[in-house]
Amino acid sequence: MKKILYTITIATLLTFIACKETKKTEEPSKMEHVMSIHDEVMPKMGTLGKLVGQLKPMADSLGAESVEAKAMKDLQEANRSMMDWMQGFGDRFDADEIMNGKELSDEKKEWLNEEEEKVQQVKENINSSIERAEEILSKQ
Repeated sequence: MKKILYTITIATLLTFIACKETKKTEEPSKMEHVMSIHDEVMPKMGTLGKLVGQLKPMADSLGAESVEAKAMKDLQEANRSMMDWMQGFGDRFDADEIMNGKELSDEKKEWLNEEEEKVQQVKENINSSIERAEEILSKQ
């Protein structure tokens, strides 16, 4: 009886440890999280350009102070912020760190925290500028 109880206890403990470690490795790394934010908004870059093209004739005819011109400028700034972020990110991290999970130095771990905040802001800029432009265009 003691052997059965001992075997069940060991099996339960091993199952618990195996599940815990599986769970731990399934959590995305900070780099994967940052890249997932980028990957979420990157497809919207085409939408930015399309909306700029739709707003430009209106902005040109209504002037630089019009809501259309301001919305167009926001779209262009959102586009530029993504391009600037990608350039800066690529300057700070190499392909092995980004794509293959290469271990980061302590300094680069700090940089990654900064980059997470930056890309989150880029995401917010892109989403809000698209929303604003679509709202303006829907009223036309």
